Amino acid sequence: MTATVRALTGVLCALALALAGCGDSDDSGAPERGFEIGIGEQGAAMFADKRFRDLGIEHARLVVPYDAVARPVERDLSDAWLNEAKRAGVEPFITFGHSRAVPEKLPSAEEFRAAFAAFHERHPDVKVYAPWNEINHVSQPTARSPRRAAEYYNVVKQGCADCTVLAGDVLDQAGMTNYVRQYRRHLDGEPAIWGLHNYADTNRFRTSGLRDLLRTVKGEVWLTETGGIVKFGRNFPRDEKRAARSVAYALKLARDNERVERVYLYNWTGARPADRFDSGLIGSDDKPRPGYEALRAELEE
Repeated sequence: MTATVRALTGVLCALALALAGCGDSDDSGAPERGFEIGIGEQGAAMFADKRFRDLGIEHARLVVPYDAVARPVERDLSDAWLNEAKRAGVEPFITFGHSRAVPEKLPSAEEFRAAFAAFHERHPDVKVYAPWNEINHVSQPTARSPRRAAEYYNVVKQGCADCTVLAGDVLDQAGMTNYVRQYRRHLDGEPAIWGLHNYADTNRFRTSGLRDLLRTVKGEVWLTETGGIVKFGRNFPRDEKRAARSVAYALKLARDNERVERVYLYNWTGARPADRFDSGLIGSDDKPRPGYEALRAELEE
């Protein structure tokens, strides 16, 4: 069994309606549209989990500090994750992000080029990249420099001609489309694939973030980080059933938009009860949550 989605639209709608309501149904009788599902997860233990293997997931995403190769702890963590992914037969998707040692540092294009070359030399089998994670979010040093973020995309495209390289990897927040328009002006060529983190869409049961990006860019869109928020501050008090509805809705958004070819749900391992953010499919108590069951039901033939 693979993670290519083949379930009927009516089945997903029934699931979403049972959980929260999935919007207008489509009775046109259109043929089913396949798309791929992956998991975003920072921990390598997921790959040995029988529940993960039983899903038939073939894609996983990891965020790596751009300077990981130069820092032994980060290098060892990414090495271990990639080794376990390879052992499990899972295609890795690497997205770079800020240094954990110097998170405010915005590397020059040449610094990033050297860092990427070191990573690519160490892991030549990795063929799917997004140059920088959530480029428009304030937590990233690229937030005020769409030009530099575009330069990172150009670096990876030039440095790995046979790689799949995503542009953007933006968060669906206010100002996203303006950022993307500035970013596009500095790209070398028109990207074939764009990345979007549409947490606001999937957890508020709306379409505006995805719709805005689709109107702004050409090509495919991958939902590179999305899914059901179990808990996030005061706006999202702990609610596993609400998170499951969001998982179902994330998959419905992909099904309803023919330009969406892949979805990465974040994440596998749930946070501790006291932590501020939690979107795990498996709880910190190692028990599967309703979100996991929603995903499993979607993937069953």
